[in-house]
Amino acid sequence: MALIRAEEGNKKYEYFYPKNDPETVLLIDSWESQEAIDKHHATPMMDKISELRNKYNLHMKVERYIEDTSGIPDKDKDFIKE
Repeated sequence: MALIRAEEGNKKYEYFYPKNDPETVLLIDSWESQEAIDKHHATPMMDKISELRNKYNLHMKVERYIEDTSGIPDKDKDFIKE
């Protein structure tokens, strides 16, 4: 993980494990640009990760979120403590 976090353009790379599902891992990663993600995906490390996914028959679900820089709507601010 330290190698990925050190890659140019990486803003965040964190794993989370649900208490009620030992078979699931949630990865949240954030990159400065699509170009940074593309460079990350082209690394030998990603080749090794893909190899391990195939070897152990691991499956993934991907959800992509784009940062909303417009701010939190006033009607939602009562529910959020920053």
